[in-house]
Amino acid sequence: MTETRSNPTESSRELISRDHAKVGGAIYRYTDIAFERGEGAYLYDFEGEKYLDFVAGIATMNVGHCHPKVVEAICGQARTLIHGASHVGYMRPYVDLLDAVLSVAPGELADGKGIFMNSGSEAVETGIKLARYVTNRSMIIAFTDAFHGRSMGALAMTSSDELYRRRLTPLLGGVHHVPYPYCYRCPLKHDSPETCGLACLNLVEKALQTVVPPEELAGILVEPIAGEGGYIVPPDGFLQGLRAICDRHGALLITDEVQTGLGRTGKMFAVEHWGVVPDVTCLAKPLGGGLPLGAMLAKCELVDAWPPAAQGSTFGGNPVACRAGLATLRIVQDEDLMSHAVQVGDYIQDRFREVQKELPIIGDVRGKGLMVAVELVNSDGSPARDVIKSLIKEMGARGLVLTKCGASSIRIAPPLIITREQADFGVDVITEVLRRHQW
Repeated sequence: MTETRSNPTESSRELISRDHAKVGGAIYRYTDIAFERGEGAYLYDFEGEKYLDFVAGIATMNVGHCHPKVVEAICGQARTLIHGASHVGYMRPYVDLLDAVLSVAPGELADGKGIFMNSGSEAVETGIKLARYVTNRSMIIAFTDAFHGRSMGALAMTSSDELYRRRLTPLLGGVHHVPYPYCYRCPLKHDSPETCGLACLNLVEKALQTVVPPEELAGILVEPIAGEGGYIVPPDGFLQGLRAICDRHGALLITDEVQTGLGRTGKMFAVEHWGVVPDVTCLAKPLGGGLPLGAMLAKCELVDAWPPAAQGSTFGGNPVACRAGLATLRIVQDEDLMSHAVQVGDYIQDRFREVQKELPIIGDVRGKGLMVAVELVNSDGSPARDVIKSLIKEMGARGLVLTKCGASSIRIAPPLIITREQADFGVDVITEVLRRHQW
């Protein structure tokens, strides 16, 4: 790969210093690494040091960094049309990508329609707006440990960390949260996934009897696997139960697949693990192949009920982003990366479960495909918050890029192209640090 530098003499330290002087401190950095370039499953700093990427731009770079076919798609489109605005005229990349994504969507969504936005937050807000409009109802049920975005509407649905909401209320009204079935730390203190999931469903029903009039419920918004909240996999029956509740009360089931969608869990859409078809689903992260792009997909009759100009976006469906996304989707399909994600993801979980037998700091190992969490705990079982911060910072010095999810879980979401040998390196580095510090 040809290297390009705007300032070939600038060091990582110098860039970080300039960043601190100009970039707002609200942007938190998990690592102290300055990235200059990426290739495959690796990132490189300004000194040429190589880092295995266990983050993939936060579950975004599904086919790895600078995949030649994605780069070719971006360059080719940039030579013909960079921006036209979907409100002004029609663009082939917009239709091509939407057609391709709908073709792999579950159930009736395959015959549905969609709208492109720029991010996951916007996609979620679009889904909420559609639900309110077509049902003529105002209320939304969402879940604790959920992350749906930081814009004010999406933030009203988000509940994974109080920091995101601090000094920002009141937010969008009409949102009621109930517990997500986080079975390792069941909010209702149940001992089994089956009873935990059923209890959380019962609380949805209880909310509809007490604080959310059923005739005012527009929809239930849920992540099929809670992302920022800790890569929490719900027990079997939970999503099916939400589908049944929505059907019973004439509400829409809205799934946030921003982090789970397009192959990461070993299915194109995570809901497919449970055979559930939502009315509305929201996508982003890997959708644009690394460029900003979000989408809302919905059943045809719902989208057709929305009048022209009711929603839109100046940059949503940008042709360059759409071409990058189409190339990415084809690579996931052509290279059978979903099956690969299952094989390598299961292998990573198996390795950590073996380590768990000797390291009590590992409280839980969970996930699907290459969406894996390793939850760290203190001796009393509480979240090891200080440990996870120290661990992530130390990983950079050992050639591994890592982040967390939830209170104290190692987030493992590498590119779907990662090999077993690369996975071994990452697991070995994490294990070595955990052993050495004897936390």
